[in-house]
Amino acid sequence: MGCLFSRSSNDAPKEEETPKVFSWDKKDRPDPKDFTIEKLNGETAGRIPGKINGQQFIINQCEDCNIYIFDHNATITVDNCTNCRIFIGPSKGSIFLRNCKDCKCVIACQQFRTRDCRNMDVLLHCDSQPIIEATTKIRFGCFRYYYPELLDQFKSAGLSVYNNTWSNIHDFSPVPGEDNWTLISQDFKMEDYVPAPSSEEFSSMKISTAPDDSVVPFTQGNKRRKAEQACLVVFFKDDGSEERIRNFVKGITKEGSCTLVQSKEIEIDGDDTTRLFVEDQQLADAAGKGPVVSLEYSGANAVQVCQDVLQPLIGESVVFVSTADEAGNKVMENWNNHLECQMGM
Repeated sequence: MGCLFSRSSNDAPKEEETPKVFSWDKKDRPDPKDFTIEKLNGETAGRIPGKINGQQFIINQCEDCNIYIFDHNATITVDNCTNCRIFIGPSKGSIFLRNCKDCKCVIACQQFRTRDCRNMDVLLHCDSQPIIEATTKIRFGCFRYYYPELLDQFKSAGLSVYNNTWSNIHDFSPVPGEDNWTLISQDFKMEDYVPAPSSEEFSSMKISTAPDDSVVPFTQGNKRRKAEQACLVVFFKDDGSEERIRNFVKGITKEGSCTLVQSKEIEIDGDDTTRLFVEDQQLADAAGKGPVVSLEYSGANAVQVCQDVLQPLIGESVVFVSTADEAGNKVMENWNNHLECQMGM
């Protein structure tokens, strides 16, 4: 008579466990050296578009150097640098300058901070309020730069070229009776700050520092003078709105009599258009198609100038232009109050 046997669970063939793979074991893990520039003296260095591609980066202990980061990135820290010229392309996060002195920088970022810095010049695009701490003799101007990949890099970093609070500085360590920061004169020359690189490494870059070419509109950085007329121009999104806005800004700049005070790109809805502008179904419908771009101009005859430049560009687009009367002033007041509320949220 045969016997029946049952196999216990302990006798079952064991499946081989798949070995765990850790990030430091991966062969394609980025090399930290590719995302660091440090301990250089009297050199030109940096990265061309596509070399950083959204990663973090470190600049440390450089002196008398020209440094160019021509790519979008996550965050960048700049530490212990002296007498350097530094360009930093759009950062999705923060740019933090620490223990630096006598440097000139062109920077685009979501958040900007300094600590223990002195005698600095910064041409800035910043999505939020720039912050300085334990910093003296720092001067701010509006970001101005162009190369073909830059606009797409702003988009990859989640930044709008129209949302720039470069002059709204918060000082964590003010000194009574002294100014730790000031604004740079509007007619600055880029060659005096961060000139375009001339080394072989960057020979393929098609760079322009001309004001008209900058991907970021040049804003004056302070409130308009009360003696001047103000005009608010709001572009509602459509297929051709981006190019139309750029052509409008260039047209106003070429005309020469008006100054761009501030620009903004935000989402609004149909109820907002009625509350902020006028009751108009066309505006309400257009508001649902995407963010609007507002441009506030100031000049002796700002409303007429804006209307004249806009007329050949408008086509079938929806654009709101404020009027040169009390109603127009009220629209401007309502819009600026709305922007302040949005920033405080």
